[in-house]
Amino acid sequence: MRVGPAAVLRSEWTKLRTLRSTWWCTAVYLLVVGAFAWLAAATTHSAPTADAAVGVVLTGFAFGQVVLVVLGVLAVTAESATGMALASLVAVPRRTRLLAAKTAVVAGWAALTTALLVAACVLAARTLVAVPGGVSLTDPGVLRPAGLQVAGAVLVTVLAAGLGAVLRSTAGALGVGLALVIVAPPALALAGGRLASLLSRAMPALRVGEDAFLAVPTGWPMGLAVAGAWAAAAWVAGAVLLERRDV
Repeated sequence: MRVGPAAVLRSEWTKLRTLRSTWWCTAVYLLVVGAFAWLAAATTHSAPTADAAVGVVLTGFAFGQVVLVVLGVLAVTAESATGMALASLVAVPRRTRLLAAKTAVVAGWAALTTALLVAACVLAARTLVAVPGGVSLTDPGVLRPAGLQVAGAVLVTVLAAGLGAVLRSTAGALGVGLALVIVAPPALALAGGRLASLLSRAMPALRVGEDAFLAVPTGWPMGLAVAGAWAAAAWVAGAVLLERRDV
């Protein structure tokens, strides 16, 4: 019997929400990013513009991305660890569809929680930071970095899910994912030199406001394109390998 896309998505959502790691990751993500936002806002008495104030309170996302990597990897590798992968493949023989459903569900969850956190961050800036004219939710300087955080969170999660499918190892995928998004960009930026600078720009560095966090700046359009290319490449590689491998 053919299993429709909606049924596959419902199944993957059930799997994700019944994993204890999902709720632990979500709780840590909310706590770390939210605490950083309100602490940063409380210690920043004033800012010249609304986007500067918002950029300050978004700093916690740079550390919160560690949780997103863990969440994305576990969404894919947890089944292999528990021996449920075979049952899923029997129910959904089209492996690319199965991976797409897993990725869509975990990326959607990352987008939702990140959007809620962004709203909390903007509220912190609006409440605690003195800005000429205030912090308006309709200001493009506020909406753009807010949208970047949601897009960046989705791309980091997709990258992690792709790495989980490529490596089929929780530890291996976590190591590679964290190296790519939080270790390599600042390490290369600090190394100096033209080659290291180019490599840092080519890493999927998280953006806080308009600038890369602890990496060589590229401008947000290029930074988003680089992160998107990494996420797409990892996911496609994972889908191809999943189709060709045995269980």
